[in-house]
Amino acid sequence: MKDAIQWVRSLIFIVAMYLAMAVIATVMFPFAVFSRAWAFRIVHAYTYVVRWLAAVLVGLKSEIRGPVPEGEVIIASKHQSFFDIILIVSAVPRPKFIMKKQLVRAPFVGFYAKQIGCIPVDRGKRGTAIKQMVADVKAGQANPGQLIIFPQGTRVAAGATKPYKIGTGVLYTETGQPVVPAATNVGVFWKRHGIMRYPGKAVVEFLPAIQPGIAIDAFMTQLEEAVETRSNQLMQEAGFTGSPDDQD
Repeated sequence: MKDAIQWVRSLIFIVAMYLAMAVIATVMFPFAVFSRAWAFRIVHAYTYVVRWLAAVLVGLKSEIRGPVPEGEVIIASKHQSFFDIILIVSAVPRPKFIMKKQLVRAPFVGFYAKQIGCIPVDRGKRGTAIKQMVADVKAGQANPGQLIIFPQGTRVAAGATKPYKIGTGVLYTETGQPVVPAATNVGVFWKRHGIMRYPGKAVVEFLPAIQPGIAIDAFMTQLEEAVETRSNQLMQEAGFTGSPDDQD
């Protein structure tokens, strides 16, 4: 019975979350068209609403830990569900993403992503995608902000493993920007698939920056160790003890 009630609350939350997206994006559209600064304000407002709805409707509170990146940096984050995106975007002042090209056509998301300077890539062509990522990032440096990338390339269930892709290392080397690793435990409460959302405290933690100048192989090793070690600790703090098969 308790699970059934939580499932219903989760469904209500999901409906409310997307309804809020439609209302905020539509009402504020004229402001976003003419001002990138307003586009950031609108995106931030939406993330605050989602965090509030999650706490009120399903008991999922959220917390940002560590120094929030504010300058020209790359944020390399663990990605477990849509909620870690929400938390990171709510925290950093000028977020922009390297994202799947298909999302450009998504209602509301595509328009606002373009307005805040997100970079779409075709992940189906790995070598071409990396070159495109580097060229687009360099071309977009006139628009300052925090570039958010998911080194594993996709959402990864709590407790699951997936290799880190070299694209993050290429960006680190070619742009000469510091990389801020980010760890999370959100997959314990908000799965990659399905409706159920669980109560608890979802955390995104910004870790010490990796400064430019490290060889790419050493950088990739350092990044993966930092993100995976801290994410595992955060998941353990949240009570995660299961395997990805019985938790996702």
